[in-house]
Amino acid sequence: MKQTINILISGGGTGGHIYPAIAIANELKARYPEANFLFVGAKDKMEMEKVPQAGYQIKGLWISGIQRKLTLKNLIFPIKFIDSLFKAGKIIRQFKPDVAIGTGGFASGPTLIMANRKRIPTLIQEQNSYPGITNKLLSKKSKVICVAYDGLERFFPKEKIIKTGNPVRASLLSIHVKDKVNEANELFELKNKKKTILVLGGSLGARKINELIEENISFFKQQDVQVLWQCGKLYYEEYKKYHDKNNFHVHAFINQMDLAYAAADIIISRAGASSVSELCIVGKPTIFIPSPNVAEDHQTKNAKSIVDKHAAILLRESELDTFPIVFETLLKDEGKQESLSENIKELAMPNATNQIVSQVEKLLNL
Repeated sequence: MKQTINILISGGGTGGHIYPAIAIANELKARYPEANFLFVGAKDKMEMEKVPQAGYQIKGLWISGIQRKLTLKNLIFPIKFIDSLFKAGKIIRQFKPDVAIGTGGFASGPTLIMANRKRIPTLIQEQNSYPGITNKLLSKKSKVICVAYDGLERFFPKEKIIKTGNPVRASLLSIHVKDKVNEANELFELKNKKKTILVLGGSLGARKINELIEENISFFKQQDVQVLWQCGKLYYEEYKKYHDKNNFHVHAFINQMDLAYAAADIIISRAGASSVSELCIVGKPTIFIPSPNVAEDHQTKNAKSIVDKHAAILLRESELDTFPIVFETLLKDEGKQESLSENIKELAMPNATNQIVSQVEKLLNL
């Protein structure tokens, strides 16, 4: 075996790709403290900030996705892609990875393509119930494909698929400790005896969810609940005016998500794959409002996989006018809340990170 192990990880664009990548790196680092890690991301995306905050080095590629309509960005995409292939190839020649791991996002494509060309074993971690085109293409050369949902043999070679679940932040595994609620209430200045509604629009925020909360501010006050609202950095200046210490606690971004989940009685959330996996472990009654503006409408498919097992409520953006009725019905029905909590907990896969890292070890022959 080599004296040191070099591990290349690529994933980003949203928290849903970044946090699984960091979780995998953290577990590998715990097992192999002397290993070297290098992340590859997209230059102008949030991974360039979040990965160094987690203690890892990252290099950026000049890459972005294809827009759904004809734009200047689409016209220069081939140039960006070729540039990213050359840059990824240079990174690989210099770093000499023993394995390359892709968790999705724009940079993952060029990075794993070049790793495959250089015969470096690659592993894909597919978070969604409906994979994007990049991972479908990468799957042909990747050695292992770790998935979170059943039925993905429709898209990937069956013999390569390992169902592991999605990695989640390790801190979430202990949110049910009693002291966490008291710690959360103190941190967020929440009242102990009031029901807490946690609102999550994803790591970047969500316009439609923010508008929904704003339209229903009086309604929430009538229900005598307190709202812990992560509106996203893009929208914080617009919505911070609603922050008060009685009903609305508005944050651009919540770093201590374990405490936010611990405080919550009901959660309103997008249905990105990582969010869905986290919420299964959290085990709180959840209303999913999936984004319809994602590839293959995969957030709706993610949410339906939970809702079909009577473990959450699905509310499409086209149905948001019914939100007050749906929310009030759930708030007043404690039996329904308990049922949703029990059912969603049964879908949790808390050992996902360990299982994925064990697959990486096999590729490294460790």
